[in-house]
Amino acid sequence: MSHPSSVPRHLAIVMDGNGRWANRRLMPRVAGHKQGVDALMNTVRACAARGIQYLTVFAFSSENWKRPQDEVSGLMSLMLSAVAKYLGSLEREGVRVRIVGDRAGISQRVRQACEECEQRTRHNTRLILTVAFNYGGRWDIVQACRRAIAAGVPAEELDEARLSGFMSMADTPDPDLFVRTGGEVRVSNFLLWQIAYSELYFTDCLWPDFDAAQLDAALAAYSARDRRFGTSQEAVPIPPDSSSSIFGD
Repeated sequence: MSHPSSVPRHLAIVMDGNGRWANRRLMPRVAGHKQGVDALMNTVRACAARGIQYLTVFAFSSENWKRPQDEVSGLMSLMLSAVAKYLGSLEREGVRVRIVGDRAGISQRVRQACEECEQRTRHNTRLILTVAFNYGGRWDIVQACRRAIAAGVPAEELDEARLSGFMSMADTPDPDLFVRTGGEVRVSNFLLWQIAYSELYFTDCLWPDFDAAQLDAALAAYSARDRRFGTSQEAVPIPPDSSSSIFGD
């Protein structure tokens, strides 16, 4: 297990590789997504055991609607079945679940499932699991700008700090470590505003195969880095927590 000093406060993950995992086994893509949900639950528990306070995962992007309709329908059904299967365990294990993304674009049943997750786990504090569902980083920035305008913020008073308060994860510290599985080396419109100074870690491991050993490898790589936050000389300590309070190819 990693030394506490090497553990990020906030870990963000693009869970990529579910479809390819299934294809290599001559299985339908939805089978890979189902296996990916199990990998997520194992990762949630491993993060909690290692003292990670925040875990944010990219479950369904706003671009995923372009996938074949049967796959999209399968992912929506999987969201509902995952809630039914695992919500009780998350509630008992002290995990608070939050959903971020454009809820106007999803069905009433899925919205209700999201609300149930948040309501039943709202008092938990062991780990904050944020699921980005129908989410895009550019959407997040645009909606923050619209909210700032609606709030009457004058243009001359809108700076980075002010706009941050309107982002969908305004009460969560920015990710310290960004992990992407599946071998692709890009951020794919995930948390564009929030990962400005995150450490990036890419692995060829397909998401359904991601386990505690893979997590520890990412944490070891993170612990070996000096976080400079734009400086060119000495490393800058990680700032204190200033917060107020699954499906990849």
